Amino acid sequence: MSEVKQGHPKGLYVLFVTEMWERFSYYGMRAIFVLFLTKALLYDKTFGSEIYGSYTGLVYLTPLIGGYMADRYWGNRKSIIIGGIMMAIGQFFMFMSGSFFQNIDVARIFMLVGLTSLIVGNGFFKPNISTMVGQLYPKGDKRIDSAFTIFYMGINLGAFFAPLVCGFLGDTGNPGDFKWGFLAAGIGMIMSLILFILLKDKYIVTPEGEPIGTTPNSKRLPADIDTVKEVNSEFSKAQIFTWVAIEVILFTLFFFLGQGVIGSFIFSLSIAGPGFIISDKSLTKIEKERIWVIYIVAFFVIFFWAAFEQAGAALTFFAEEQTNRNLFGTEIPASYFQSINAVAIVIFASIFVAIWGFLGKRNMEPASPYKQSIGLFLLAIGYLVIAFGVKGIEPSTKVGMIWLVSLYMIHTFGELCLSPIGLSMVNKLAPVKFASLLMGVWFLSTASANKFAGTLSSFYPETMVTVAAVEAEQTAHAITLCSKLDKAEPIDGTQYISIDLVSFADAKSKDEKAAIVANVFKGSLIKKKSFVGYTIDSLYSFFMLFVVMAGIASVILFFLSKKLVKMMNGVV
Repeated sequence: MSEVKQGHPKGLYVLFVTEMWERFSYYGMRAIFVLFLTKALLYDKTFGSEIYGSYTGLVYLTPLIGGYMADRYWGNRKSIIIGGIMMAIGQFFMFMSGSFFQNIDVARIFMLVGLTSLIVGNGFFKPNISTMVGQLYPKGDKRIDSAFTIFYMGINLGAFFAPLVCGFLGDTGNPGDFKWGFLAAGIGMIMSLILFILLKDKYIVTPEGEPIGTTPNSKRLPADIDTVKEVNSEFSKAQIFTWVAIEVILFTLFFFLGQGVIGSFIFSLSIAGPGFIISDKSLTKIEKERIWVIYIVAFFVIFFWAAFEQAGAALTFFAEEQTNRNLFGTEIPASYFQSINAVAIVIFASIFVAIWGFLGKRNMEPASPYKQSIGLFLLAIGYLVIAFGVKGIEPSTKVGMIWLVSLYMIHTFGELCLSPIGLSMVNKLAPVKFASLLMGVWFLSTASANKFAGTLSSFYPETMVTVAAVEAEQTAHAITLCSKLDKAEPIDGTQYISIDLVSFADAKSKDEKAAIVANVFKGSLIKKKSFVGYTIDSLYSFFMLFVVMAGIASVILFFLSKKLVKMMNGVV
């Protein structure tokens, strides 16, 4: 008992290391994914962003299925092992896709198989390991918030090393090297599996010494129930039929709104799935109110992650094309910037734990909904900073790294107010029989956010250059122009074509490359795009979209928080 009272259980650190290596695998692959799509498979930014959004969206959708399987049939441990094996296989297929990148059809098949395996595997792994963290502690233990923050440090320790290792091996400028980054991600997943299998029986136990995750959560008893019975949910056939019909109707509606098959499935299930769960007749009034808190906060979290997850898409494009990455004479790979957030989490997580602890001892700690509104506000501030950094610059102009670094640092503070606190909140509010399933619902909001992030990234400013400038440089130099449009577009009598990037077939000096880029982009303009009536015609207007979106969500959630705290019925 001394260990439980004085420190955290050793099982927390087993889960810490397991999640660290799994996140190394995920973020390592993610760091180079859109670069692989645009540089190796030669997809344009818009299509690459849609693939990225669909993949990351589905990655966070399948935890709903994995959580259900763990709650009803397999238990947490079996689900984690099955999920880990599938993800390791998925990374191997991504390695094969990178190996055959010159044969686009073959590479695409390997990629689709790999992504599918990663998506399904993550669904079994992600919600179940998060659920087990809370089960290490007695009911009502005040250390759970700090436990999830420590666990979150493990996530970000893996996320810090992943872009550096996988980016170093894969993002070399040679499209044939992406496969090595994917291979490193696969090795990370195997490490996660081995550590979990070897250490789970000894350390992942309850305060009473009982193994955690060996039986389905629907068979476990809440701590305040002393009669021996199975904790079952109650759904009638009519309820099941009704919610299936609602899912079909919503899917059809989103499809006709132009969200595609994957987007329509994610968005419709994000509504129908939670609705089905809360219609369970066995839920008490207090349980339903607490679940509604999870749902309402999860809705606002969508806006946070939709903006935050631009790191793997639009912000990677920005780092690649419009950030001066020269440091002491060496050009830093664009993928490296994705490590900034992770290392900042590792550095500042303990500080935030101390802040919450300091405030908690004085009964001044804000409740979870207030913390999450602060997180959204900080996200808006991060985009406001970079928006002013790029205001008025030309498409060929590169800005200093300080703007991107500042954005990632501010976003880190926002994330520390929102994400680990959200995991803890779900763990405390969810009825025990829906422990993993409601963790899956929490990740379902992230699924919608990631798909939405891909859609928003497709509005990244598209540079239009004159055909005359392109032809002149192609004639004079060995360059490759990755263009989105095969046909030139006449604008005010001038022929333009959309350009995603300029790559060089032969080695040139920095001055030569700079001169070529300047000539290609001379007289360029930004193609206007519109999002819900908002015109995007520059990097400034693109980044301001996220300022407005996150800012409005922050203010609304802040004013709702008082009501949400009341609905939590004593859970803080």
